[in-house]
Amino acid sequence: MLEVLGTTFQNPILLAAGTAGFGREVAGVIDLERLGGLVTKAVSPEPRHGNAAPRVAEFEGGMLNAVGLANPGLEHVATVELPWLAEHLTRARVLVNVVGFQLDDYPKVVERLSGQSVVTAFELNVSCPNTDRGGEEFGADAKVLADLVRRCKAVTERPLVVKLSPTLPNLPQTADAAAQGGAAGFSVVNTIPGTLFRFDGPGSEARARLGYGKGGVSGPALLPVGVLATRQVAEATGLPVIGVGGVRTLEDVDQYLEAGASLVAVGTAALADPRVPERLADQWRARG
Repeated sequence: MLEVLGTTFQNPILLAAGTAGFGREVAGVIDLERLGGLVTKAVSPEPRHGNAAPRVAEFEGGMLNAVGLANPGLEHVATVELPWLAEHLTRARVLVNVVGFQLDDYPKVVERLSGQSVVTAFELNVSCPNTDRGGEEFGADAKVLADLVRRCKAVTERPLVVKLSPTLPNLPQTADAAAQGGAAGFSVVNTIPGTLFRFDGPGSEARARLGYGKGGVSGPALLPVGVLATRQVAEATGLPVIGVGGVRTLEDVDQYLEAGASLVAVGTAALADPRVPERLADQWRARG
């Protein structure tokens, strides 16, 4: 058992945000209760349709995605999704990913969901690269980020985990500012901005492979980026870190743990094969 964020996790393996919706989407494929926990899909105050299709494009080194933070909205999550999780999970922990398009959106979501016993912590998404508004601008300015964290901390006793971008000019400094605002931990990293084109034939006009034009790069190529960021943030703040990016094998998990992570989240690999997180949890447990 692992003591992290004021509670116990039966193993360090989490499903990363956006990987499995709110849990029920993969409940018939894997046993969620064998995982350390899951991070829900992003939750915003109002429902959001997200970006135009196609939203995902695979390439040799991983995947581009521009889902656009599509989600059913705060009230649906509060009255439907979290009650389902509370009914079906007793051992796996639940972290709720929170997104906003103005500063007040974040504490609004956090306050509304804080009373739900199934919620272990909130992951504040201040690093999404694939929307016009919301996310990155809140994590790019240390003072704005510290204020955002303080606003959320004022309305909840649940731990706040801040999800940061690997493209920040000074990641340790930004993490320290969030810690000063009251962050209890961090998720590093989010995806890296990127784009790819599709060529339909000689002489044809190249078109972006994603409907949004650009997206976030994830998958194996992100592994060393996430491991370095994990070490930097863990050393700068001394707070728990959830390592995210490129995890496919138990060796990848070990890379993050060696860098100082307390927990490790699986994203793109779980989209390709939903059973990967469960296998990693079993392998970690068997190793003792």
